Amino acid sequence: MILFTLRCASGHEFEGWFRDGEGFEAQQKANEIACPQCGDSQVEKALMAPHIGRSRDKTPISPAQMRAALTELRRQVETNCDYVGERFAEEARRIHYGEVDPHGIYGEASNEESQALAEEGIEFGRIPWVQSDA
Repeated sequence: MILFTLRCASGHEFEGWFRDGEGFEAQQKANEIACPQCGDSQVEKALMAPHIGRSRDKTPISPAQMRAALTELRRQVETNCDYVGERFAEEARRIHYGEVDPHGIYGEASNEESQALAEEGIEFGRIPWVQSDA
């Protein structure tokens, strides 16, 4: 089984369990997946952070494994999201309040800007941004 974060055409995100990636694709093509908030069946996979957890044998994650996971997360963000730089808080508000179509963004925000976004109920995440090896 695999857990995907999904997003409808209206920008609502939700999770769905599937047997495998092909199972998701088959259900998506058949319009069998619907947003629980609005019922929209135009659903796609949303950007997801890799799951980093301990294995069943409790082997600790090495620093190299953690760096590799964070490097992959950075690659996914840079590939799938728009860089908005220091305008992150402003752009997040524009998306939240429906002034622009929902889309993935990344950039910088001060602690004060981040706190203000959270107080407004605007969902966002902070991730450790490792330097690329390139």
